[in-house]
Amino acid sequence: MKLEFDHKKATQAINFFAQKEGGQIDKLKVIKLIWLADRYHLRKYGRPIVNDSYYAMKLGPVGSAVKDLSGFNVCDAVEEKYLKEYLNSDKTNRINSIKKIDDEVFSDTDLEALENIYKEYGEYQASQLVNISHEFPEWKKFEKILDSKSNTREAMSYSDFFGNPTGDIKVKNIFTETEEELENPKQVFVENYKLASFWL
Repeated sequence: MKLEFDHKKATQAINFFAQKEGGQIDKLKVIKLIWLADRYHLRKYGRPIVNDSYYAMKLGPVGSAVKDLSGFNVCDAVEEKYLKEYLNSDKTNRINSIKKIDDEVFSDTDLEALENIYKEYGEYQASQLVNISHEFPEWKKFEKILDSKSNTREAMSYSDFFGNPTGDIKVKNIFTETEEELENPKQVFVENYKLASFWL
């Protein structure tokens, strides 16, 4: 059971990273940065930021709703109006920030996660982030299926985000918490999703 996707947070997360890049960001890069920010926040505070549905795909973990937002492929009129108030795009696979970020939609810990992820991973190009993402356990578990091309995507579980990369990642890796350090966030995560299932 997942919590409800927060389109305002997702739009502002895209906007946040676009502004960090000088007002324009590659669509694939922002999808990867938001995945990393969700991963960071989940492991530290027991919940993701935008509550997206993640899939393992050839290019790594992909948030389904964030992918739609970044491609301006939005069916909901309210979401589309909000999106276009802050962002626009052209045919170059880049997203442009057109309005200052509304950081009121975020908690202090959300902003901490976004800031830290850009600090650690903002220097990388989209293709490098794809390679980095292939070293994480939530994608690795589907690598053989995706390589076989029997499926183009596989649904991912947030519980797998608590795993640490095990191979030689060859890049900066900030996801090195011990099992003891992850114990409390895991418990918070389980309680959050029990509560969500009660109300849905």
